Parts: sequence; structure tokens; C-alpha cells
Amino acid sequence: MGTGKGGGPLLQIGFIADADCAPIVFAYESGLFEKYELQVELHRETRWASIRDKVIHGDLDCAHAPATLPFITNIGLDSDECACISGMVLSLQGNAITISRELWEGGVRDATALRELIYAKWGRRTFTLGVTFPHSPSFFVLRDWLKAGGILPGIEVRMVVVPPAQLFPMLKLGYLDGFCGGEPWTTLAVDAGIGYKLASSSALAPLHPEKVLMSRRDFATDRADEHERVIAALLEACAFCDEPANQPVLAEILSRARYVNAPRDCLLDCLTADRPAPTGSARSGMLFHGFNANEPSDTKASWVVTKLYELMDENILHAPALRRTPVVRNIFRRDIFERACALQAGQAKRLSAEASSYAAEIQRAV
Repeated sequence: MGTGKGGGPLLQIGFIADADCAPIVFAYESGLFEKYELQVELHRETRWASIRDKVIHGDLDCAHAPATLPFITNIGLDSDECACISGMVLSLQGNAITISRELWEGGVRDATALRELIYAKWGRRTFTLGVTFPHSPSFFVLRDWLKAGGILPGIEVRMVVVPPAQLFPMLKLGYLDGFCGGEPWTTLAVDAGIGYKLASSSALAPLHPEKVLMSRRDFATDRADEHERVIAALLEACAFCDEPANQPVLAEILSRARYVNAPRDCLLDCLTADRPAPTGSARSGMLFHGFNANEPSDTKASWVVTKLYELMDENILHAPALRRTPVVRNIFRRDIFERACALQAGQAKRLSAEASSYAAEIQRAV
């Protein structure tokens, strides 16, 4: 653990270069962390597995993570078992199903048309679709879309894991026939003319939890004050990121090489909510603050757990620990969130009082 300028602990926060890392990046760049007397070091990772492993082993104190990750880490699915929690949701929805130009020109406009093409080329061609992480929200959104079209995921079409920033180049090079992932990779593919957006998670799973702030349970307990101040800072950042007037400056910050490293105009397109796709109907729509986005509610936790149970019912996932209801119930921590909200409200009240006092002093001087 490093130390900051004031001698206090330097918090290590990780993120992946997706557009929905915006609240963490803005809180860092704007000084919101310092406002809450926090000294933070950001770590840009390339794979969600790296985020998971570094949180588990203590290299990261908190991280931008898929909403499902704290749950599957608690049951040791694909990793060492580790008690992790989330005290806030960073964003809702924002994934999209994107296909290649070849599939589009082959007449694919929905999952049913894809199924017809799969059977027309059965035995001669296997289609491959990418997701950013196993058991992530994008994984479940893609599975549901395929099943609705009568396609058996993993059997009639291959599903492979691809790091987020590799979705666009893998589609361009022909290694993927499509993918389900976050922005700006869909918008980048559409703008480059190599991809077509067919559906978005805002239509397929409206308001589903997409990214959360994940930490180990022992960090949230042993350093509760710092953890809650991080959440308070991020609550302010999420509110900023949801305001349309703020999105041009946000796109400029995210476009920098140390963050998302994508064209500013592309980022602005995907941040300005609900940009129409070539089909004229599919929309993305990342939500950072509206619709009570940030509360780690039981409803949001139930969406995750229900998806995991579906895999168990299909004998795809074997996780007896998932049956321990108290374990999964205590992962989305509304109690921590409520304390952070109170802290933020108190900070706002204090700053307002200080501003009023300063204004009064100016008036007296005049």
C-alpha cells in the first residue's frame, strides 16, 4: 500500500477502458476524490480477469467491475473464492449486440435470421460471437437474445471471451462475426462501417445493473470511512456524467490515451444517450445516475442471481454455494450506500454553509 502526499494511505482503484468508467475517471480528474480527502491512484487494466484477480489479492482496493463479478467471486466461480461486496452501482445497461458487415449483407437483422443462416451453412461454417467476460451482464444479454431466436448458445454458435478493447479489431479482422459489449466499441464499429447494431440491452433488459464499484469485504469493513468517502465522491461524479451538457467535456477526458483512448467524437456519440443505430430502432443508453441507478438494491441483486440460477437450471453452472441465500443477499450492500449518501448530503450542506458565510463576509466588507 502506497502513501499519499499527506502521509495517508494511497487508494488503488482499477478500471477497464470502457466508456462507463466515466464516473471514476471524472472523480479523479475533477478533484472530487480530493474533496472527500482521499488520495487515489488509478490503474487502467485491459481484462476483467485482471480486475478480479487484483481485487482478490489486494493489489486494488476498489474497482469498476461487471455487476455480476462480486457474486461469482464470492462463490469462487472461475477464480479463488473471495468475499467481495458492492456499495454502489456505477451504471445501468449500455451493452449492444453488434454484427459484422458479412452477416448484415447476408440478411441478418435479428436472432431468428441468424438462426436461418446458421442452419443454411451448417457443417461448413461456424459463427463466433464475443463477450467481454464469462457470466457478465453482456454474456447474459447475448444468451437471452440468441435463445429468443431459437439458437442454443455455445452449441449452435460459439461464444468466446474477448477483452473489451479488442472487440472492434477482432470484428474488423474477421475473427468475430459479432459481439455483445459496452461502448464505445459498438459506436466505433458502426462509424467505421464494419459493424451494425441490432439490439441493445436497454431494450432487451431495461435498467439492468451493468457496472458496480467492487471491493473486498474486509476492505469495506476495515477501512469503512475511506470506502464510504469513495462512494460519496462517485455519487457526485455519476450525477455529473448523466447531464447532457457535461458530456462534451467528459468525451474529451475519456478520449485520452491513459483512459479509453478512442476518438472524442465517437465517445460523444455514445455518451449522448440513445443514439439511433442503422436499423433506426436499436439504442444504447448508458445511465449513470437517473432511475435510481446507483442504489445497490435487492431488485438489482435479484436480476444477477436469477441469471446465475438460470445457468444452474440448465446444468451449465454447478455452484452449490449459490444456494446459500444469506451469502448472495449480503453482496449488494445498501447499508453502505445509505451511509455514503448521508456523507455526501452532509458535505453538500457544509459547503453551502461555508459559501453563505463567505458571501456574508463579502457583503459586510462592501
